[in-house]
Amino acid sequence: MKIAVVGTGYVGLVTGTCFSEMGVHVTCVDVDKEKIESLKQGIIPIYEPGLETLVRKNTKSGRLKFTTRLEDVLNEVDIVFSAVGTPPDEDGSADLKYVLEVAKTIGRHLNHYVVVVTKSTVPVGTARKVKDVIQQELEQRGVDVEFDVASNPEFLKEGNAVKDFMSPDRVVVGVESERARKLMARLYKPFMIVSDRLIFTDIPSAEMIKYAANSMLATRISFMNDIANLCELVGADVNMVRKGIGSDTRIGKKFLYAGCGYGGSCFPKDVKALIKTAADNGYAMRVLQAVEDVNADQKLVLYRKLVNYYGDESQLSGKTVGLWGLSFKPETDDMREAPSLVLIDLLIKSGARVRVYDPVAMDECRRRIGETVTYATDMYDAAEGCDALMLVTEWKEFRMPNVDTLLHKMRGHLILDGRNILDSEELHQAGFEYHCIGR
Repeated sequence: MKIAVVGTGYVGLVTGTCFSEMGVHVTCVDVDKEKIESLKQGIIPIYEPGLETLVRKNTKSGRLKFTTRLEDVLNEVDIVFSAVGTPPDEDGSADLKYVLEVAKTIGRHLNHYVVVVTKSTVPVGTARKVKDVIQQELEQRGVDVEFDVASNPEFLKEGNAVKDFMSPDRVVVGVESERARKLMARLYKPFMIVSDRLIFTDIPSAEMIKYAANSMLATRISFMNDIANLCELVGADVNMVRKGIGSDTRIGKKFLYAGCGYGGSCFPKDVKALIKTAADNGYAMRVLQAVEDVNADQKLVLYRKLVNYYGDESQLSGKTVGLWGLSFKPETDDMREAPSLVLIDLLIKSGARVRVYDPVAMDECRRRIGETVTYATDMYDAAEGCDALMLVTEWKEFRMPNVDTLLHKMRGHLILDGRNILDSEELHQAGFEYHCIGR
């Protein structure tokens, strides 16, 4: 089987590479010539554990190829995946211009049957728009070529994307025809040998499933952050609360960790898009609006704790604050909607000096904010001369710091743990003032 994957971001590159690993002949397409040339040499533009090795392996085998021209391979493939970006507009809606541009290209050059699959996260009704655009282009050419559209939302976790794709807990495919269903079933068959988790639905339901899933997870996070903030006021411990409610099988343990807010390319964008979709249809998503409001407020929690410690915001001027972690989560360099960006902005505006360290996101941070902060060489260098230290991303190397080294490096003794991963007793015994979330 031969397929094309348009877009070589997190979703597209992982999708194309993992299919090639299973023996499918894949051509990944992107308009960025520089990116394509780098990929041909095995240099990937993102940090994702295990991905670079698979790209190089399958490029060498000839199963994975890269090009800037979809039209050159369109009529050699059975399936075209559209995995281009859908950035949010100012009103929260998903911008579909790249998705529809792919559809136009397909309509202008298609000469045989293919299934056009939307892999990007898109609002309900997008597949219909894609189908209409392709059909319009075919009619302008005066040709009659059969094709199908399908929706195949991704459920990949950044930092664990390769494993998630190779061993999915479910694969959702929305189709309109039996021909498309059979072709998609054949494509995913190698992933279903151990357990068949392939779910076929209608297309609108498949498009909704992705948004509903991410919004539910975001809701759990904001709910626990709300509970954590109340725990602090009433003297409860959110970690004990989490264990108590998580042991209920109806609730489960996942996504119940309190912290300093969620970020990334999915949750913030998808929550906003679903709220906007509802508004466009005359309905208000009241729970999700609260989820978004709580998360925006939660990104300010560490800064508020810092201000409370010193008594007044003006007292932060001239202070040095260290940040451990820049990416929105561990095992990725993605800083989209990251709490660290909010904290850095607030600290700099207050007149504080900021030292930062992240195992993989330093270059991404430089790209985003330049030299407005000091980039440390390691976690202890980030603490050098600091009056306060904030743990923002729960990278494993931050979990057991050497407290004697920290005492020696830091000028002050305040540690603000935004992920509740440090040993409070050890830090208190060493002389630190330790604050976390919900305790």
